[in-house]
Amino acid sequence: STKIISWPSAKILSSYGGPFEIAWLRFVFTFLGVFVLLQIAGIPIRIDKKGMPSLAAASVLMTTYSLLFFSGLKNGLAGAGGVLVTTTTPLIIFLVGLLFSFRKLRPREWAGLFLGITGGCFLLSIWNRYDQILASGNIFFLGSTVVWAFLSRFTAKAGQYGAAPAFSLWIYLNCIFLLAFFVDWQALKLILVQGDFIFWFNMLFNAVINTGMATTFYFYATSKLGAEKTSTFIYVVPFAAALSSLLLLGEPLHWNTVVGGLLGILAVYIINRRK
Repeated sequence: STKIISWPSAKILSSYGGPFEIAWLRFVFTFLGVFVLLQIAGIPIRIDKKGMPSLAAASVLMTTYSLLFFSGLKNGLAGAGGVLVTTTTPLIIFLVGLLFSFRKLRPREWAGLFLGITGGCFLLSIWNRYDQILASGNIFFLGSTVVWAFLSRFTAKAGQYGAAPAFSLWIYLNCIFLLAFFVDWQALKLILVQGDFIFWFNMLFNAVINTGMATTFYFYATSKLGAEKTSTFIYVVPFAAALSSLLLLGEPLHWNTVVGGLLGILAVYIINRRK
């Protein structure tokens, strides 16, 4: 549920500095927050050495995703970005899953994906602005969707190497080291000095609650349910992302948002329902 307001919150963060600096700082607080939570819960943080290649790949993908995410928010709209990513992610993850597993989609999965994509078209009001879908920074959002699809494949195997939350913890730590090579430290210092209450509130929310808890739970779910089924629940997010962008940023909410949101929820039900 924290994903509901993560997009407008991250949009606010992007206005305070460059994507490298904001992403690096967020990962620092994410790592600290998740580390404390794992210690409180008594979850071991050690993972098997066999998982190191998957961990390295997941870390690079997570770093790339974050940079694309904040680059898109720097130039695009939080509401449009949230809708574009969340409506295309399940489809791309399913396609990547088919590429790896060589299995065919079931009829209800096709139906659910069709409803999800149709809902996304309503949410984007694609008939009015089909020529603007990849404009205003949204190309970064589409790129982040492809990266997230491959990232989900690696996190789906996290349970084989230890506790899935521990796998996430090491991903965040690796992201800190990877991004450190690209951070402008003078710009980061300026961000820290000029950061006000709004900045720190959104930073801590995005780092500890959204990335630290929500994303870690998502990775845990992929290790239990698989990347494909877990991704379908993202169809619930677009309506909430657009609604929260209305409340927090003043972006408009229209009738097509309600229709698209309902179709997205129906898509989740159809894909995940039992026979």
